[in-house]
Amino acid sequence: MKAEDDAKLIFGTIFSLRRMARQLGGKDDQFLSYRTGEYKLHYFETPTQLKLVMLTDTNVGNMRTVLYQIWATLYVEFVVKSPLAPTEHPRGVGVANELFEGGLESFMVYSKSDRAVGGI
Repeated sequence: MKAEDDAKLIFGTIFSLRRMARQLGGKDDQFLSYRTGEYKLHYFETPTQLKLVMLTDTNVGNMRTVLYQIWATLYVEFVVKSPLAPTEHPRGVGVANELFEGGLESFMVYSKSDRAVGGI
């Protein structure tokens, strides 16, 4: 499948699961993650309805705090506060911001090594 098809499939799955969680559990219930035999999908939605999705190994625990940290410390700092960053990211283009991408890569490498010694 093409990357665009994968993105559409993930969006449709998340949309359906969020809707089902709210219908079955009530307005305040949230969809956080789901697991298959191959991967685990973690979901975080910001107050401005920005959606962050992370795919991990099936054995990884809840990544909600990590997704919050990515949004609060990296996305807000390097994308929202940047006067040069576009306000829209149409058709799955993503965040084309070198500072954000570099910060995200460093964050994930640090988080991975920190977990190995009993951290996050």
